[in-house]
Amino acid sequence: MTSHSVAQIRRAEQLALAQGASLMPKAGAAAAAFAAERVAPGGSILAVAGPGNNGGDALEAATRLLALGLRVQVLLPSGPEKLPADAARAWAGWLAAGGHTLASLPAKPPDLLIDGLFGIGLNRPLESSWQQLVDMINAWRAPVLALDVPSGIDADTGAALGRPIQATWTLSFIATARGLTRPGAGRDAAGECHVDTLGVEMPGDAAS
Repeated sequence: MTSHSVAQIRRAEQLALAQGASLMPKAGAAAAAFAAERVAPGGSILAVAGPGNNGGDALEAATRLLALGLRVQVLLPSGPEKLPADAARAWAGWLAAGGHTLASLPAKPPDLLIDGLFGIGLNRPLESSWQQLVDMINAWRAPVLALDVPSGIDADTGAALGRPIQATWTLSFIATARGLTRPGAGRDAAGECHVDTLGVEMPGDAAS
């Protein structure tokens, strides 16, 4: 599987955005389509959205899944106040669609959980509160769709930054991060790897 560094993926993302691409809605639509194929009609989905654009992707997916008639809830552990602009718009869209937001993890696991906590942006060990949340999710052993990379994985090296989310599937956007293709924690945590380019072409850097 061809993979790229975080810097290469970010460069491709910035070039696409500079050309007017709207990537977060595309990522949300791709994640929603992927999830909908793996949940029975009327199934329950929990999107766990972090404080960055990975969380925005999860929120976009949740809004689309709600429109499909699935039972969808969102957990936004760090609150909406510091979301970047695109993710804040995704949050507003979720609320406008009548989406329900939880204050904490529900008592019972969902039929599918969307991991939108950190994606490729994490470069330091999980703080204790995030680690506790990840541990609780892993204890459920519910099917998990990780967006970009499982939260708790260094996307470049594949190293574990604590105890990462154990995903059933990982759906990468634009390109697969290098850390998911190297032997180690990243590959082990990712489960079945898929990629949606969102119509973005990678620059001519060499992949590895």
